[in-house]
Amino acid sequence: MTNQDYRMSQLIEVEACTNCRVCSDVCPAVSATQDGELSGVHRIKGLRQILKGRTGLLQKLLGRRAPVDKEWKHFSDTVFRCTLCGNCQEVCPVGIQLRDLWLSLRQDLVHSNFYPKKIEMIRDNLKENHNVFAEDNEERADWVEDMKHPPDDGYIKDRSEVVYFTGCVASYFPLAQKIPVALVEILEVSDVDFTLLGEDEWCCGFPMLGAGLREMFQEFVDHNLEAVRAKNAKLAIFACPSCYQMWREHYPRAIEISHASQFLLNLVKKGRTPLKELPLTVTYHDPCDLGRGAGVYDEPRELIRSIPGIKFVELPRSREDCQCCGGGGNLEMIDPELSSEIARRKIEEVMGTGAQAVVTSCQQCVRTMTTYARRNKIPIEVLDITQLLHRALKKT
Repeated sequence: MTNQDYRMSQLIEVEACTNCRVCSDVCPAVSATQDGELSGVHRIKGLRQILKGRTGLLQKLLGRRAPVDKEWKHFSDTVFRCTLCGNCQEVCPVGIQLRDLWLSLRQDLVHSNFYPKKIEMIRDNLKENHNVFAEDNEERADWVEDMKHPPDDGYIKDRSEVVYFTGCVASYFPLAQKIPVALVEILEVSDVDFTLLGEDEWCCGFPMLGAGLREMFQEFVDHNLEAVRAKNAKLAIFACPSCYQMWREHYPRAIEISHASQFLLNLVKKGRTPLKELPLTVTYHDPCDLGRGAGVYDEPRELIRSIPGIKFVELPRSREDCQCCGGGGNLEMIDPELSSEIARRKIEEVMGTGAQAVVTSCQQCVRTMTTYARRNKIPIEVLDITQLLHRALKKT
């Protein structure tokens, strides 16, 4: 085992940690469990031991020993019980790029053969089916057939100016499929020339990076880029923040990209999307990958406020400080109970605003919060921003 999973800058950053523990104060996993071992500062302490324990000379000089298997296993369990929300990075006074460091650490643990067994399921699903849920990838756009008036072409065209990259969650989960249905109907009314990729769309790659499976990533990047290029498109839009973030940070900038909230706001401003009054009090939950990850805070709020009749209230913790819903980082697969507890805290915060609905811009956030609210019979509606706009759409 070596330290080759880390960039030199990351090895330096590990030593820059001052043990201030500010990251612990904002960590949703720590808040939900009261377990300090899930904090960033504990993770860095363990990583330092791993890195230095691998260096034979330091072992002799400092009397350090490499962790035994039991310690590796325990440490790995804490590392993967994280939503990768990035709040620790947001508040780090030293400026350590913690989210990227956690991804490298997960890759290291996979290479070191200490990882949750669910990682093997994620790897096999992606390898065999090109999506994280082991669904038939040929059925990726089957949600179109469930629409009231599906088009003959299934929204899959040979050429188009805009590609709507749907994402795995919205493609396969019935609850989340309402989001692409809403979006394509808005695009139709707004006279947007767009296409889906259908079975040619593969996972964006986020689940594999989050699982420490970076070696698989480039094949998916190359395939998706080629699929978009084949459509001769000028723009790719994403309702999923994780897909958007992957394309923004890890794909070559071969095509213009936009999150759906940004694209829809532009349509509304141009008067292409006719809206009717919608009397509803809503609050907004900033998805981690769209907010802290991509810095998109203003456009979703401006889009919400553009709907006549809407009353908008902010959450106590919003924008950069917005608390994760519990659905990120593959946590739902690794530790569903922890994911649910984080969701509980999120819903309690939402209920405190008096809003009738919580709006977000992420299909996974919708799934996580809706699932918790329904299971616990909590009277709150959870909507993606595309669903909210669709509800206000004045159809001709």
